[in-house]
Amino acid sequence: MMVAGIGSRKGATARDVRAAIETALEAHGLAMTALSALATGEVKRNEQAIFLAGRDLNLPVLVVTDDALQAASSGTISQSELSQAHAGTPSVSEASALAAVGKGAKLLGPRIVLGPVTCAIAISGDAP
Repeated sequence: MMVAGIGSRKGATARDVRAAIETALEAHGLAMTALSALATGEVKRNEQAIFLAGRDLNLPVLVVTDDALQAASSGTISQSELSQAHAGTPSVSEASALAAVGKGAKLLGPRIVLGPVTCAIAISGDAP
């Protein structure tokens, strides 16, 4: 399983979200078809751009509970004071990707930041 975790500022567009996902995948030499889902934290539940991007890409958007986000936070690489203050995690994108993948998840690298959107890719422990 491979999940793109998404964090965003208010006002981000679906185009912004798709561009961040594409940039993150390219950074790891991956194609969009490798993704199983998008994920974000409960704090981003009302950010329509994330859900529109999921629809455009024909991928489900998994909303990670606050508890699951907190539990996955110890595995994040990036440290954002803004994210910590607003969402209680050092990186919404990284923690949501890890939480959505579940036990044995690992990040392919730190989140990428593209304009108002962050994206991190996590894979299951049994993925190549």
